[in-house]
Amino acid sequence: MQNIAEFRIIGRVGKIEIKDKVAYLDMAANYARKVGDDWEDDTHWNRVTLFGRNVERAARIGKGDLLHITGRVRQNSFEREDGERVFGVDLIADRFAALTRTDRGANNDHGDYPE
Repeated sequence: MQNIAEFRIIGRVGKIEIKDKVAYLDMAANYARKVGDDWEDDTHWNRVTLFGRNVERAARIGKGDLLHITGRVRQNSFEREDGERVFGVDLIADRFAALTRTDRGANNDHGDYPE
């Protein structure tokens, strides 16, 4: 039996960084939480890494687009100069699909992405 660690995000693009062979998408996923008698959105940001053909496809999406992304979870670590070991988690996209796109002619600055 194969062991797997997967993720799925349905959320909006906040930031796109495209480099030579890799792209990074900062994705916002909203969860409803009750605060007193009211419901509020609780936004969680996740950075997703894309390689290969997905990098080319990322060039055609825009800030605010609603995407469905699936992929692998990979833990990594490195040692800092002071000797402390730092751990992180990479979200590596295998597939993504645009569910809705923002109007490219409109202002796509939604104002909710932390710069």
